[in-house]
Amino acid sequence: MTSLLTWAEAASRLIDTAMGRARADMVIRGGAWVNVHSGEIIPDTDIAISAGRFAYVGPDASHAIGPQTKVIEAEGRYMVPGLCDGHMHVESGMVTVTEFARAVIPHGTTSMFIDPHEIANVLGLPGVRLMHDEAMGLPVNVFVQMPSCVPSAPGLENPGAELGPGEVREAMAWPNIIGLGEMMNFPGVINGDAKMLAEIAATQAAGKTVGGHYASPDLGLPFHAYAAGGPADDHEGTRAEDAIARVRQGMRAMLRLGSAWYDVAAQVKAITESGLDSRNFILCTDDCHSGTLVNDGHMNRVVRHAIAQGLKPVTAIQMATLNTAQHFGLERELGSITPGRRADLFLTSDLSTLPIELVIARGVVMAENGRLQADIPPFAYPASARNTVKMARELTASDFAIAAPKGANEVTARVIGVIENQAPTKALEKRLKVSSGLVDTGLESGVCQIAVVERHKATGGVVNAFVSGFGYDVDCAVASTVAHDSHHMIVVGTNRSDMAMAANILKSVGGGAVVVSKGRQLALVELPIAGLMSDERAEIVARKADQLVAAMKACGCTLNNAYMQHSLLALVVIPELRISDVGLVDVRTFEKVDLFL
Repeated sequence: MTSLLTWAEAASRLIDTAMGRARADMVIRGGAWVNVHSGEIIPDTDIAISAGRFAYVGPDASHAIGPQTKVIEAEGRYMVPGLCDGHMHVESGMVTVTEFARAVIPHGTTSMFIDPHEIANVLGLPGVRLMHDEAMGLPVNVFVQMPSCVPSAPGLENPGAELGPGEVREAMAWPNIIGLGEMMNFPGVINGDAKMLAEIAATQAAGKTVGGHYASPDLGLPFHAYAAGGPADDHEGTRAEDAIARVRQGMRAMLRLGSAWYDVAAQVKAITESGLDSRNFILCTDDCHSGTLVNDGHMNRVVRHAIAQGLKPVTAIQMATLNTAQHFGLERELGSITPGRRADLFLTSDLSTLPIELVIARGVVMAENGRLQADIPPFAYPASARNTVKMARELTASDFAIAAPKGANEVTARVIGVIENQAPTKALEKRLKVSSGLVDTGLESGVCQIAVVERHKATGGVVNAFVSGFGYDVDCAVASTVAHDSHHMIVVGTNRSDMAMAANILKSVGGGAVVVSKGRQLALVELPIAGLMSDERAEIVARKADQLVAAMKACGCTLNNAYMQHSLLALVVIPELRISDVGLVDVRTFEKVDLFL
């Protein structure tokens, strides 16, 4: 574990450094101080750092410079607090916590609030503890939210493990648990489910933050009931009225820009057009895959985007620093360049485009000009976290055959409709042809088959349905063991033989994502840790992920970040229509529905 003195332990040294009685470990001279408390940009400012914390921030720190002090010349550049991601899932990056940190530190992210409910659905509480312990050993701040909904929708899916109030109470005593992860089972909260309310109560009794997830456009009584249940934030809004409603009810509105979720532009109008107080808004990513992290950035990308939507730079930075720290009760530790706080900051020459030129965390230079400078050793995952893809048998094309009602020449089927750049789906109805008693989607229909293959207990179960919106126009299949939230295997394809081949490949490599076309493997990302994460470097995983995206495009898919859309098709807590190992689920009513009307 990377040691950092508490403020109380470091106080005498910080005081002596500020007074000039002791010399600083590092001094940054002549920068423009982005003060997120006052909303000012203050030129010609020096910063003195001791014991990994800010000791002095003012016009001249020469009194704190000694022979051993590392002096960095800011040369008028902006000095910005290290960025915080208020809600995210490491597993969506396809890499471990360590590799995720290695990827995002050069982009100025120094604090993350992670919800490991993906690994929880596969490995249960031991999986959460693995990521908790890995996070504690890092030289940046990675706080863990205890997953709340495993399963996310009881009775509508069967994960590899289950968590409840007892596990939540146990985890609240762990040193790095910051609160409860997103409360996705909003129908449970609305209906006073004892298990959900007990988890919220255990978190509040520990004095920690309850994360929210109200994935419904209904802002009537159900929303008010959810707010009354105790969630303190929500990242599932997609409209300005969603953000307004949350803030008015005393929640923090988390606006997300992930690899496939573009929810900032619409919701930020609550500030830019409706004039709401920006201090109750937080920026986050939720889900970013490794390609986005390596090629496009992390929270710096989100802040840039928010500024482009009309926010003042200081306001956008507040929403990714101080606002986040305050929300989690960490204002005295994180989120600003002020005395006593952890010395997390970056230097940039432009406050709108945010080139990240130097990154410092806990008083140590971590990255410069986009390149990691610190040595961060890998974390060794045990054998118990591997070989988690348990299938009863090799699959064949017949496992994906969908029989039509007897005597039918065509059918009217329920079809999951993908919405580009959004998590919700549409519940569509399509007329499909029948050949030899089996439903034939046909390439010209724009409808693919989708299947969930059970992979936790080797039951042999395969649930088949239909999906549209991917645009595949050749024989192909895409399979993934990242299948939020219960993480069975999702297979989408236009050809049953390719679907079987894709599923069997993932069984053989212990999980991942693969594209197959006409009996040939086009791309593969191996994810041997819980079928969710790779133990390779983020740059390597990003290259493989880029190949995956390219292969999907070669098969006709034009969706932005289609893989992220693919991986959410079994998420039975976000409307309208989803698929799980139980069957086809209408999330508007939380009921299993028939495939054919």
